[in-house]
Amino acid sequence: MMNTAYSVLSLCVSQIEALPLPYVPERDDSIALVLLACFFLSSYVLAHSYNYLLQLGSCFLLHRDRASIFGTSVGSDMRYQLLLILQTCVLSGLYLFVCLSSFRPELVSQLSSIRLLGICITCCVVYLTLKWLVYVLLGWTFLDKATFSFWSESYATLLYYFGFQLFPFLLLIIYLHFTLQISVIIGVFLLCLVKILILYKWIKLFYYNLFGGLLLILYFCALEIMPCVIFYKGMTQLNDYLTIKF
Repeated sequence: MMNTAYSVLSLCVSQIEALPLPYVPERDDSIALVLLACFFLSSYVLAHSYNYLLQLGSCFLLHRDRASIFGTSVGSDMRYQLLLILQTCVLSGLYLFVCLSSFRPELVSQLSSIRLLGICITCCVVYLTLKWLVYVLLGWTFLDKATFSFWSESYATLLYYFGFQLFPFLLLIIYLHFTLQISVIIGVFLLCLVKILILYKWIKLFYYNLFGGLLLILYFCALEIMPCVIFYKGMTQLNDYLTIKF
């Protein structure tokens, strides 16, 4: 009798131990490594070009040309500017990965977290690259060189600061285990803030009269709102494809 009870108990314990733990990003070493790499990159750039980045933000808000900035710094090097933009893409992809793993946890169990994170980061890089190419095409067609240079620098400044803002929010989302709803609210808030700042810069650069303001709103919807909608639809289709295929 005792042997039978012990066997049943052992069987129950083995079944309980065999149950896999649900995936959570805070226990993933690869996520921690990505965050740590972004932290060291941000620390290095800020340590060498804090004043430069601060002046970029000041020039953006006050609508001043960067010609008044004479200091040499790491930030003025194109390589480091590209690194900051790449960091923004990585953190944006990480945010999408966290939301996707909360919405579809079975994807992480079927795919490796590194692979799914790489897909999300690649989507962000492709989206930003295509958008930048559209801006370049329109700038070369409709704007003079000085105005386009001023706008491209302002847009790049927004990308730098968006990455810096996203990093602490990602730490809170991941390690305080925020719900999917709160994570989405934070992402929408940051995205809306960026779009408002883009509209502000557009008004400063291109607003001349009421008719021009109407065209400005039209172009803003076409170049800023519609790409976000298309990106969301594309991510939805990708989610369905990965769910079906894997």
